[in-house]
Amino acid sequence: MALMAEASATMKPTKSALQQAKAKRAIEVARNQLGDPYVWGATGPGAFDCSGLVQFAWRKAGVALPRTTWSMLSAVKKKVSLSHLEPGDLIFTDSGGHVGMYLGHDKVIAAPHTGAVVRIDSLSGYWSSSFVAAVRPGV
Repeated sequence: MALMAEASATMKPTKSALQQAKAKRAIEVARNQLGDPYVWGATGPGAFDCSGLVQFAWRKAGVALPRTTWSMLSAVKKKVSLSHLEPGDLIFTDSGGHVGMYLGHDKVIAAPHTGAVVRIDSLSGYWSSSFVAAVRPGV
């Protein structure tokens, strides 16, 4: 037993475990922005556009993302399907011009549009019907 405990204490976390820890942190940061206003071009703190919100959250989790949705979509190499989303994944709609972050449990956090605030929406409806692609940052 002591050998097993010692061995597990010295093992490095897997890439998957590290990515999940970063995703958890990015989600925590994004949730802390709930209610902040949407402002086109804003990257926080205090106001965000869609890509500014996910860039801000993932940066706080130690992952650098490009500024625009299209740049994010091409820069993050790990693509995922709608049916394989995991918390922290970025979901793109509107021909790739809009992005939100999947929270798990059929929920997406996003800065949706002018006049709105950072909020949580259901994955069902707009996000799934307008789905273009999804990526997994931090892999």
